[in-house]
Order: sequence, then structure tokens, then C-alpha cells
Amino acid sequence: MKPADQKPRVALALAGGGPLGAIYEIGALMALAEALDGFDFNDLDVYVGVSAGSFIAAGLANGLSPAYMYRMFIYSDSAEVPFEPGMLLKPAFGEYGRRAAMVPALLFDSLRDYVRNPLQKDFVASFQRLSQAIPTGIFNSAGIDDFLTRLFCLPKLTNDFRKLRKRLFLVATDLDSGSSVAFGSKGHDHVPISTAIEASAALPGLFPPVEIDGHWFVDGALRKTLHASVALKEGVELVLCINPLVPFDANLASHEKHVKRRRLIDGGLPVVLAQTFRAIIHSRMETGLAKYDIEYKNADVILFEPHRDDADMFFNNMFSYADRKRLSEQAYRKTRENLLERYDELAPKLARHGVSINRAVLTDPHRSLARRMALLKRRRASTMGVTALTLSDTLDDLERALKRMRPHAA
Repeated sequence: MKPADQKPRVALALAGGGPLGAIYEIGALMALAEALDGFDFNDLDVYVGVSAGSFIAAGLANGLSPAYMYRMFIYSDSAEVPFEPGMLLKPAFGEYGRRAAMVPALLFDSLRDYVRNPLQKDFVASFQRLSQAIPTGIFNSAGIDDFLTRLFCLPKLTNDFRKLRKRLFLVATDLDSGSSVAFGSKGHDHVPISTAIEASAALPGLFPPVEIDGHWFVDGALRKTLHASVALKEGVELVLCINPLVPFDANLASHEKHVKRRRLIDGGLPVVLAQTFRAIIHSRMETGLAKYDIEYKNADVILFEPHRDDADMFFNNMFSYADRKRLSEQAYRKTRENLLERYDELAPKLARHGVSINRAVLTDPHRSLARRMALLKRRRASTMGVTALTLSDTLDDLERALKRMRPHAA
């Protein structure tokens, strides 16, 4: 039996969803950080990240507050290591060149195979090997590794799993075996955190697989959506999960919001594929959560995600940054609403782990993410005039100061 004075072990599991998913997660984390008393997102026992969630999980484990990551990824006013969204969309010219170089040999082998016995060989089948020359990804993900390497080389940050104070697991999929690999676990903790993130976020078709120790890795969401079980196996008793991608319910949206019903078929192939992809990963996640209730009866797993009638989260381009401020604000607002709606359900669960929901914060009509960030910016500017605080503690101190001042802070 656990001693009464022993602090509960808590974890955070973040799913993927491309840049749009990361935007949602940052907005949701900002809402949770100010509304959950006794829950410090930089002082958890275990962090698990998949795909886009691996960016955020690694930042939190390194001591970067949700507010700092908002500044860096959403507001883009971080001077230390500026984040340029365009780095995600650079063509994979190296991959194009390698595949193009294969064409002459593949074409020769195809022609030779066909002319040897043209009457018994199918023409299309003989040239099928040319498909090997199709690039495995459109965009070059090397910029991700480069950006994160520079970020994690800043003072008090680290690019080494073994030097973190907390456990961090970043999940990717081994392309040849189809098995999940949790970088940060024993035997996989020597890999740089930046490289593990690049591998976890290598969505097939968009980014080429990433080679690590002679193995090729792709997006960690291929096997599971959240991989919260990685944290549960570490013996944690509370896991907060954030999943940005849910299937869209057009009927619910038209009923709840009194708008004209949308037919997803009118959106063409991209919308059909988006709905299919979301439905598959969400169904798989629900199955996993049901298993956790059986296999980890002494643990509480709490999920936060968008409503299924949220048209903005569905119809916005997953890789677009144009509306990132508006979407993060919406994620912040919706998460606050979700906490208030589920107060009676969540309050007892969280209380078991020393966490309480601050209703005064949630019912304050004047709160917004934009106002909060403006306040932090003013306080940071005045604080920097007095003493030169470092990157890792500037916003953390401000976050804690605001918590002590609530509910008076705007």
C-alpha cells in the first residue's frame, strides 16, 4: 500500500495531428494549466508524445512551460530559437534525387523482363517495379531535427533522454516490423530527442522514413493513437490525455449550432480521407481506453479532445499555420468549457491525486488566451528590466505568480 504522504505519480499523453494538432494541444494545455490547482505541467513523472504531440511532450519534459511554447510555436516571438513554419514544407529534394537515380536501372530490368517472353508476360506487371522510384515523402523533415537540436542546446535544456529529470517517451513505428518503439525507454534512450521527434512525426507520404541505428521509422500513430499505456506501465496513477483529431459529425453541428448541414462528400477526396483517417484512429483510441479501465483499475485516465461538431478543427488544413492564433484561442476556450461541463465527473477523480479544479477561473468571463499572453508579456518585460532571467525559468515563474494571484488576475 502506498504511504499516505507519498505524492501520486502523474503523466501526460499527447496524440498527433500535424501542426493543427500541436496548436490545439498548446491551447488546451494553457487552459488546463490555469484551471487545475496542484498540477504543474513541468513537474510530472512521465511524458508520452506521439507525432505532433512529441514536440510538445519533449518541450514540457525539458522545462518549457505551455506559455513559452505558445510564444514559440503560435505567437512566434521567441528570440532564442525562432520557429519558422515554412521549414515543415521544404521539398525532399534529396529523396527525389535518390529515387530518380533508380529509374534507368528499373526501366532496363522491366524492359528485359518483358521482351524475354512478351507473350506470357503482362506489360503492366513487368513495369510494376518502377513504383520503387516513387519518393517516400514529399517534404524534408531534416529541418525539424535541426531546429530542435538548436533549441535543446540552450542553457538548462537537453537533447539527451538520460539527462532529463523526468521520464520522456516518444513513440515511433518501425517500418520493417510494424512494431512500436518508445524512444526514451531502455535500449532506445541514446537516440537524440530531436531525432526521435523527427521519427515520431514522419507521417507516411508526407515525410520520408527516418533512419535510426539501421532501422527506418515512421509516425508513431500507425499502431496506437495515444500510447498512454507506455505511461501506465511506469506505474502512474493519473494520466491526462489530449487528442486533437476527432471525426466530424455534420448532423450534430447543424443541430447544435443551427447552421446548414454540410455534406462531407462535397469536400472531395481530401475531406473524405480526413474523415476516414480520424474515424479509424478515434475508434482505435476508444478501444484502448476501454482496455485501460480493465487492465489498470487503480489508475485514472482522463481524455480531452475537441467536440465532434467543431467545424474549425475539422475543415482547417492540418498543416496550415494561417489561423493558429484563432484556433489556439478556440482550443483554450473549448477546454475551459469542457472542464466546467464535466466538473462533477472530473473533480472527484482529480481530487484523489491532489488536484482540484478552480471554478473561479473557469467561470471568469473576462479570461482569454490573448489577454493572458498579453499580461505575461507585460510582466515579462518589467521583470526583465530588473534581472536577466534565463529562458527556462522566465515564464515558469510568471505562471506560478499568476496562480498565486488568482482569481484576481485577468
